[in-house]
Amino acid sequence: MTTIFLITALFAFLLMGVPIAISLGLSSVLTVLLFTPTSLASIALKFFATTEHYTLTAMPFFILASAYMTSGGMARRLIDFATAAVGHVPGGLAVGSVFACTLFAAISGSSPATVAAIGSIVIVGMVRTGYTPAFAVGVVCCAGTLGILIPPSIPLIAYAATTESSVGRLFLAGFFPGILLSAILMLAVYGYARWLGLPRLPKASWRERMIAARKSFWGILLIGVIMGGIYGGAFTPTEAAAVSAVYAFVVATWIYKDCPLRDSPKILLEAGKVTVMLLFIVANAFLFAHVLTSERIPEMLATKLISAQMEPWVFLIILNIMLLVGGIFMEPVALILILSPVIFPVAMQLGIDPIHLGIIFVVNMEIGMVTPPVGLNLFVAAGITGMKIMTVARAVLPWIAVLLAFLMLVTYVPWISTWVPDLLLGAELRPR
Repeated sequence: MTTIFLITALFAFLLMGVPIAISLGLSSVLTVLLFTPTSLASIALKFFATTEHYTLTAMPFFILASAYMTSGGMARRLIDFATAAVGHVPGGLAVGSVFACTLFAAISGSSPATVAAIGSIVIVGMVRTGYTPAFAVGVVCCAGTLGILIPPSIPLIAYAATTESSVGRLFLAGFFPGILLSAILMLAVYGYARWLGLPRLPKASWRERMIAARKSFWGILLIGVIMGGIYGGAFTPTEAAAVSAVYAFVVATWIYKDCPLRDSPKILLEAGKVTVMLLFIVANAFLFAHVLTSERIPEMLATKLISAQMEPWVFLIILNIMLLVGGIFMEPVALILILSPVIFPVAMQLGIDPIHLGIIFVVNMEIGMVTPPVGLNLFVAAGITGMKIMTVARAVLPWIAVLLAFLMLVTYVPWISTWVPDLLLGAELRPR
């Protein structure tokens, strides 16, 4: 009865249009008050205790770093470098846009920030060059999803916090799938461009490429600072987030000089708004997960699935369907925080690697970022282009097919996710 009430209350609030964070919190509080002897004081303590999770402190710093990079000229310099490198191939500006999104994803950790920073520059350029608006928007929207797969990734941090997995391993695990998806998208754009005869840019000389690389050096160096610092033992992933925020501030303010000090209060305010919104969702989702756990819902689900002798490949199909449907209606971090406590014990019982599972979660969330009604990338693209949401959604449809094919590849070829962390950190004992 308790479980039925909890789930029913959550979906009832969501259908009434109540924000996801408040829906999670209200359904949890009502369940506790009506069906358990727990007091409101203990609920309040649990609510605030969830926000003290050490792993989650990385989120505000990566958000702040992303805010400085988006506000400054780092995105424009990365685009110049990308187009100089690959702009001469068929569909060169579109291929360069995917490359630029890949580079920006590796220093921002945010999908909407990647679409906003790169899309606000390249979409107009592509349309002026001869690309259709639908093609330009569709490419950038889907390439922007790399922002939550290539580390630093905020959803991967959320997954690590709820499953007690290693952030370092998850960051390494996201690299190869992210680069592979980037390459697949670039090949798809190249093939489409050759088929339609889309324009290419004049081939840049080696001198022009070196100049573009020099100008984008400080932005690209942040990738090395974050990952080199973590795996060189200089600092933890959480400390790396703080280092990246300070680095982005110094580069944007004093090296590139695109963000004068007088703009810092505005940037801090915008980063603070995003942080508060995200952590409020996190706190309520943790409270929801606490109620689920206290009612032993994950254990009961795991027992039933194991007793049904379900094969791992069947379970992964069901998991992907759940995540794809959930991603249509919910924000990625919230969905991960809700489902991972339920799914994780079952997956461990079936022998699925926890790092592989985390990457499956995030690739599903990538697709959710470009599917209506709450796909954040769609709203960002509509905002910067003035197009209607459904027009953007239709433009993204061909590229969603690419993302779905990639999801199947990642789901059933686990080594794509695990070989880099195993190579660099040693093989981890796998669940049996």
